[in-house]
Amino acid sequence: MIKFLPFAIFAALAVFLYRGLFLDPTVVPSPFIGKPAPSIEAPILNAQTQFNSQEMAGKVWILNVWASWCRECAYEHPVFVDLAKNRTNVPIVGLNYKDQSADALQWLQRFGNPYSNVVADVQGDVGLNWGVYAVPETFVIDKKGVVQHKVIGVVSEEMMATEILPLIDDLLGQAS
Repeated sequence: MIKFLPFAIFAALAVFLYRGLFLDPTVVPSPFIGKPAPSIEAPILNAQTQFNSQEMAGKVWILNVWASWCRECAYEHPVFVDLAKNRTNVPIVGLNYKDQSADALQWLQRFGNPYSNVVADVQGDVGLNWGVYAVPETFVIDKKGVVQHKVIGVVSEEMMATEILPLIDDLLGQAS
């Protein structure tokens, strides 16, 4: 019986590893899904004012975590620029994560600014409260301030069309 123990352990490990081959690394369960979004009260990029997420109450909105030093952020940015042009009823708040303000402003000037507000999170404290550990990350928040969806990594045109926009349309259609 004991001589089969190494084989049994190897077989169990092989099953777990094989199963892992079919998992999507961009789908990571978030403890925030279905729970109230962490509040944000932080400075707005290049402004003397603060952003307060309480202002978003009653709105379906997106929080997009990005940085000028993030190559992948540049890949997804046109998707958010397009969303901002075509869906003005969905505010997009940018969380500029661990970035220099001058670099972020130059980046937005170069690529366009789809954000209704850009929160400057120079130290990463806001991102920490939201469970951010990489950029880009994107959250969809409903009218009641509950996180309904999270994307880790690049939001592609396809993902926007097949996952995020249908969810937003559903959330917009729900009674307040």
